[in-house]
Amino acid sequence: MFRIRTRSRATVRTVRAAAAAGLALAVLTGIAPGSADALSTGSGSGSVDPGSSRSGSDGRDGRPARPASVAGSARISYAFSPDDEIWFTVDARAQPYSHPLPGTNAPNGLPTDAVGTVRYSHRVAATGEVHSTEAAVDCLSTGGPVATLTAVIGTPEAGKPTERIGLSIYQGSGRDVARLGFSWGVANLDTGLDGKPYQPVVGTCMAPAPFAPVLRGGFTVHHVELAQSPRSYGEGASSSE
Repeated sequence: MFRIRTRSRATVRTVRAAAAAGLALAVLTGIAPGSADALSTGSGSGSVDPGSSRSGSDGRDGRPARPASVAGSARISYAFSPDDEIWFTVDARAQPYSHPLPGTNAPNGLPTDAVGTVRYSHRVAATGEVHSTEAAVDCLSTGGPVATLTAVIGTPEAGKPTERIGLSIYQGSGRDVARLGFSWGVANLDTGLDGKPYQPVVGTCMAPAPFAPVLRGGFTVHHVELAQSPRSYGEGASSSE
């Protein structure tokens, strides 16, 4: 749904992916975006300072007593398919600096690294068909009762194509119902160099606003501030509850 592809997609994806990677590393490590050389080991001047502040650390050994997380299962109401039954089940937890980025100035990974699973099921009312998939969580960011996360469908090792999907979740409270947004549910759209529209790649932790209200079930968002130092998590080791 809302999938638009053109021949220029590969070219534009390369340009946008390089720009996105540069900006992300610029924020986290001080590397100037737009320079391919700055992404190589030893280039640029801003590496992660292992002695920096340990935001979100509340455990006795400097590690968070509990990582940021999102968990739950819910049926949502989707405006474009009001009669269909759509369920999302999410079990995601932060595991900062656990996905190494060798050859960059962020070798330990990123503070938004995460693990877990997203399951999606869509039963089409008109035909009875059921479409479902499962994806592996790779990024999670939280802010109070709101979270964005991404997950990857498919595994490169198996020789299958992969696709990243993005979700946003609002926990809700009282009369303020919970909500969920998913990247393919609205127009994830951009214009290529040839002026034609195409569906861009979903970057890590990128998702639309939580536009779809929850009809049944719900989610719990546990917020933890981003960790500024990989040393807070054992130099890339996983954190556990």
